[in-house]
Amino acid sequence: MHDIPPAFRPGYHFTPRRNWINDPNGLLWFDGEYHLFYQYNPNGDVWGDIGWGHAVSADLQHWEELPVALHADEHTLMFSGSAVVDTHNTSGFAGPGETALVAIYTACRRNPGGLQNQHIAYSTDRGRTWTKYAGNPVLDLGLAEFRDPKVQWYAAGGFWLMAVVLPDQHRVAFYASGDLKSWRHLSDFGPAGSTKGIWECPDLFPVEWQGGTAWVLKVDVFHGHVSGTTGSQYFVGHFDGVRFTPRPAQAARWTDFGADFYAALSWNGLPEGSGGPVWIGWMNNHRYAQTTPTQPWRGAMSQPRRLALREDAHGLLLVQEPLAQLAARRTGHTQVAGMRLEHGERAWPLADMQCDIEARFALRDAREFGLRLGAADGDHTLIGYDAASGAVFVDRSRSGLMTDHPNFPGRRAAPVEPGPELRLRILVDNCSVEVFVNGGAATITELVFPATPAATLALYAGDGGVDLLSLDLWQLA
Repeated sequence: MHDIPPAFRPGYHFTPRRNWINDPNGLLWFDGEYHLFYQYNPNGDVWGDIGWGHAVSADLQHWEELPVALHADEHTLMFSGSAVVDTHNTSGFAGPGETALVAIYTACRRNPGGLQNQHIAYSTDRGRTWTKYAGNPVLDLGLAEFRDPKVQWYAAGGFWLMAVVLPDQHRVAFYASGDLKSWRHLSDFGPAGSTKGIWECPDLFPVEWQGGTAWVLKVDVFHGHVSGTTGSQYFVGHFDGVRFTPRPAQAARWTDFGADFYAALSWNGLPEGSGGPVWIGWMNNHRYAQTTPTQPWRGAMSQPRRLALREDAHGLLLVQEPLAQLAARRTGHTQVAGMRLEHGERAWPLADMQCDIEARFALRDAREFGLRLGAADGDHTLIGYDAASGAVFVDRSRSGLMTDHPNFPGRRAAPVEPGPELRLRILVDNCSVEVFVNGGAATITELVFPATPAATLALYAGDGGVDLLSLDLWQLA
């Protein structure tokens, strides 16, 4: 039985000082600050009295945790949602010289089977204090499963646009409003793609593509994900102001192939020149989130990821890459020149579990090759390529703690389009790995809890050889 190490707190991923977090909420940019709200239990390190926690950043890397923004009360919990900058004061919440930030969230009655409906709250002091709207709810269908509104300004139509899920019906409903208070139904999308489990946490956003705009609709699935647990799928198509229509003959695709990327949400109102949408996800999994061996906090966010579209053999692919700002955290640098490795391994010392790795390989005849964090005879995690399936994988079967949980261990894999070269970017933090394949064409996000922190990084190849073209390893402050 392993002894629990004193801390798994990430070095460069957001966690609260203490207690439980899950889904990111209310992401917006205003007055030089990126706001990150999130599902938060101020009274414990498991899911419970859920309201909205709050943090701000100037660069999406260094976060200042602020007081809880919105608290649950004795009757109602506050589930996921979004927030907007009401620049034109359509809601009437702002006074002279003020700008209102408006949060749109799901209120869930505490009693079993209680109603879920959509509420709003507003702030006129840069998000530091919030007032719940006296006329709540603003949208109520009388349902027990109706949640997670993502709201944005739809400039082409001159109205606020909401995407919200009916989870057990596998539908995303679209609504429009002129004032964030009164909403009219536009259309529904679904069922489509994976429908084995309930749908949650929709996101709808435009992405520039070949001089025009394509729309991406993301929805999370509680069962049926390729990882065998929870995750998210996305559709690429067109939004005409009323309905979302997927591209013909393009099926739903997985957002991330790992078990620990959920409820991703994109920032509203990014400044000009941001270079495309940016989102962040909860780096955990409801199957085991309440038992992860961390204290006094539980739950973390992924690194923010910039989004773009790329065409491949199956249509338009959502590409995700770490932000350029992350490079400012790089400190110590280890560079490995190109080398050929036949069956065997080559290892280098690893100062700690906070690093950024870029590796390029030329495919030869190795049945499997990759990188191993940790020693082969101890706790270790494999990030590799399986030639038979043509897939990159993360294998945490021997990563340390949690490997006795039925949903935790295993090998999760992302298919890779064939080519002469394989590029991996691997973000390693004290309890996680995020793998970006071939410039973000696929991602795999997994938690790992090594009882003994990895002291080595090894290149290995089995049943054949591989050419390492280059390897760069930076420690991250």
